[in-house]
Amino acid sequence: MSKLSYHYPLIIRIWHILNALCILLLIATGISMYYADPGRPLIEFSWAVKLHNFTGIVLSFSYLIFFFANLFTENGCYYRTKWKGIINRLIKQGMYYMFGMFKGEKKPFPITEKRKFNPLQHISYIMIMYLAVPFVIISGLGLMFPESVLKAPFGVGGILITDILHVATGFFLSLFLIIHIYVSTIGASKSANFKSIVNGYALVEEDEEEED
Repeated sequence: MSKLSYHYPLIIRIWHILNALCILLLIATGISMYYADPGRPLIEFSWAVKLHNFTGIVLSFSYLIFFFANLFTENGCYYRTKWKGIINRLIKQGMYYMFGMFKGEKKPFPITEKRKFNPLQHISYIMIMYLAVPFVIISGLGLMFPESVLKAPFGVGGILITDILHVATGFFLSLFLIIHIYVSTIGASKSANFKSIVNGYALVEEDEEEED
C-alpha cells in the first residue's frame, strides 16, 4: 500500500540542490575551459577558471558535510551495503530497468520509509559519493595547487596526469548526472521525484523484508 511520507528532510534537500547547482556550474565552466571554441567560449576563460575554482571549493565543503553527516547521523544507514544476495538484487533491478518498466511491471524495490535507494542506485551512489567525487575534488585541488602534485610519476608530468584524470572523472560524473536525471523521471509521474526534492514528500510503499 502506498502512502505520502515526509521522506526528504529540509537539510537533505538543501544539500542536494546545492550539489546539483555546483555540478552544473562545474560542467559548464569545465566545458568552456577545455572544449569550447576560444573565439566563442561558453564562458570567458578567465571567468570560467575563477568560477570553476570557487565552485569546486564550495563542492568540497559540501562533500565534507555529506561525509561527516553520514558518519554521525541516521542518513549513513542508506549507504551501508547488505552484501548477501546483492548480485541477485542488482540483476533483478537491472532487468526491471531494461524490460519491466516498459511493460508496466511493479517495481522490484520500491521506495519505502527504510529504503531510499533501489540496489542499482545504492551501488551507484556509493561509487559516486565515496570514489568519484572525492577523486575529482582531490585532483582539482592538485591542479589549483600544482606544487603539491608529484613532479613526474612513471616518467610523465604529474600535472598532465592529474589533469587527464580530473577531466576523465568529470566526464564520468557528467554522464552519471544525465542518467540520474533520466531515472528521476521514472516515478508516479515524470515530475513526481523532482517535486519530492522540493517539498520533501514522496509516495512510499509499506516496508517489507528485503530479498536475498
